[in-house]
Amino acid sequence: MRARLTERIPALLALAIPTIAGLAYLLAQGAPLQYVIVNGAALALAMLWIVIGFRPSTGRVAQAIIFTLLGLLYLPFVSDISMNGVARWLPAGPFILNSGAFAFPALAVLAASNREIAPVILFTSLVAAFLQPDAALGFAILFAAAGLHDVTKDWRLGVIAVVAFFASISMALRGELPPQDFAERVVADLVMTAPLLAAALVIAWITSMIMIAQAAPMERGERFALSGALFGFALMAILSHYPSILIGYGASPILGFGFALGLIQTNSEPACREQDRGTVP
Repeated sequence: MRARLTERIPALLALAIPTIAGLAYLLAQGAPLQYVIVNGAALALAMLWIVIGFRPSTGRVAQAIIFTLLGLLYLPFVSDISMNGVARWLPAGPFILNSGAFAFPALAVLAASNREIAPVILFTSLVAAFLQPDAALGFAILFAAAGLHDVTKDWRLGVIAVVAFFASISMALRGELPPQDFAERVVADLVMTAPLLAAALVIAWITSMIMIAQAAPMERGERFALSGALFGFALMAILSHYPSILIGYGASPILGFGFALGLIQTNSEPACREQDRGTVP
């Protein structure tokens, strides 16, 4: 158990650092206590999964998870939860989850571990993002594809990245909504009122991206795809009115990235590092 926990410490820290920084931001800026409780509870659940989580041992189980996650990206179209023609949300009892932030992180990891169908997974996700529309999800797909392409050199992933770029520009023009306090425009608003806090939150983001890309106990392509997804989400959170993923109010990205970081093969690290060495030119 101790070895298992030690192996997963980088994944735990990659999620905990930005989320705890976000909790500190919520408390410092006087956010409703409910926001702090929701994010804290989501972090506890996500970290528990990272500790006990596992990678599906059979292809059929992995495929079932992929189909389920893709289905969650399309579920908003039939959920009757929309605003100004934008449909990105999933009903979850008293809460509403952002479908892209919840489902795509794990899809990025599973696409990287199923490379033959990775372009199909990413393109299907991109179609959902375009229809919602959700530019943050679009840019997450763009940089996940770019990260995986850097490892595999699969030209199809390069095409997906290019298509995702132009599609995301269209999404950004069509899908911007009024910002929600403490959830969106967090960094942009803090730059003027509390620049040191804004810088600390950005550093927490960057630290998480680096830890995922370099230290998470996954194969190199999976790490790069997941880190790229986080970068894409964070970039749009800075540029427009999209959720400030992990650092702002919202359980969806905490649960989504927690689930993705828990998709770890038991005792996978040595094998992963060996495979990494084989893929580096």
